[in-house]
Amino acid sequence: MSEKILPTILVVEDDNAFRHVLVTALESRGYDVVGVADAASALTTARRDSPEMAVVDLRLGDDSGLDVVRELKAIDPTTAVVVLTGYGSIATALEAVRLGAAHYLTKPTDADRILAAFERGLSARPRDLPMETPSLAQVEWEHMNRVLTDCGGNVSEAARELGMHRRSLQRKLSRKPSVEKSSW
Repeated sequence: MSEKILPTILVVEDDNAFRHVLVTALESRGYDVVGVADAASALTTARRDSPEMAVVDLRLGDDSGLDVVRELKAIDPTTAVVVLTGYGSIATALEAVRLGAAHYLTKPTDADRILAAFERGLSARPRDLPMETPSLAQVEWEHMNRVLTDCGGNVSEAARELGMHRRSLQRKLSRKPSVEKSSW
């Protein structure tokens, strides 16, 4: 009886703890997995041995995961890509799919959801893919957090960037909206 050979997966994630958990979980399911922390390492790895599948974080420090998707598809158009992000938006989801991503998932997520996204994405045409559409409150909250992160956690600076009072920003950030999901 022959053993089924599972595809290789490249995980491109700058969060060391999450990357380790994801690599370990995928390996425990029998996949040959390589985890890297940045765009340059991802592209070097893909040029050396193109993976069948890749999981790419949208924000990789100073690099864009969308650029990594574009380059991975240029190296090997058959590489299936799932894009992950903690800062979901319809515009980036559409751009990821336009660049060739099979699917787009928001964090937090796990290995089973990622593998299911590959399965759905590979069997569907891009317009058939369900998109998780966050509520307006969720998008606002994520945007405020992104600006706060970009300001190094300085609430006063983030409030100035957003054109709002510091206390208003603190109040809005303290009330994380529930994640409401809907499919297109």
